[in-house]
Amino acid sequence: MTVGRYSASDIQVIEFDESVRTRPTMYFGAGRGSPDLATRVLEGVLAHALHPAARVAAVHTLQVKTEIIGDLAFVVSDDRADALDDPGVRLGYYGSMLGPARWVSAAAAALSSRTVAEVWRDGIGLRQELAGLRPISEPRNFVPEAEAGTRVSFDLDNAYFRRGIAANLASLDLHGPHCSDVAGPGQVTLVDLRDRGNPTTSLYR
Repeated sequence: MTVGRYSASDIQVIEFDESVRTRPTMYFGAGRGSPDLATRVLEGVLAHALHPAARVAAVHTLQVKTEIIGDLAFVVSDDRADALDDPGVRLGYYGSMLGPARWVSAAAAALSSRTVAEVWRDGIGLRQELAGLRPISEPRNFVPEAEAGTRVSFDLDNAYFRRGIAANLASLDLHGPHCSDVAGPGQVTLVDLRDRGNPTTSLYR
C-alpha cells in the first residue's frame, strides 16, 4: 500500500464566493440545477435573520421586513446596524459591508449579479454596491429615514438559476430542525409584490 504524501502545493484554497457558487448545497440545501434553489436562498437569508449571529442580536428578536420585487429579486431589512460597530465599517468579505456575522446574506450575494448593502444609525447611513460579493464602490453616505437598521437588496444571477422564487411560500421553514429556542418578539414580515394588483403579506415568527 502506498502512503500518500502531501505538501502545501497540493492544497487548493477556494475563495468564499467561489465556494458558494461551486457548492450551493452546502449553504442553502439545494444544488445549482435545482428549481428550488432561489426559494432556498430566500429561506436561508430569512432564517438567519430570525437566528442571527450572537454579536448581532439574540435569536427570535429582530424585526425583519422582506419584499419580493421579482422572481429573482428581493430586499431584506432588519432593525440592527451592527456593521457600524466595526472600525472602518468595511471589515466584511473582500472589503464589503457584509461580514461573517451576516454570512448567509454574503452567500446570497455571491449568487447575485448585483447586491446593495445599506446600514444606518443616529442619522448616519452608508450604502455600498456589490457585483456578487465583490464591492464595486466604496461605502457612500446617504440620509436614512429610520432610527437604525440594515437593508440588503439582492438581484440573483439569472444566468445561474434555473427558476425564480416559488409563487407559493407557505412551505418556508425559517427555524429548521435545530431551533429549540423559545419564541421571542421578533418576526419576519414578507410582502410579495410580484403581482402588483394583488400583493400578499405573510408573517413568520
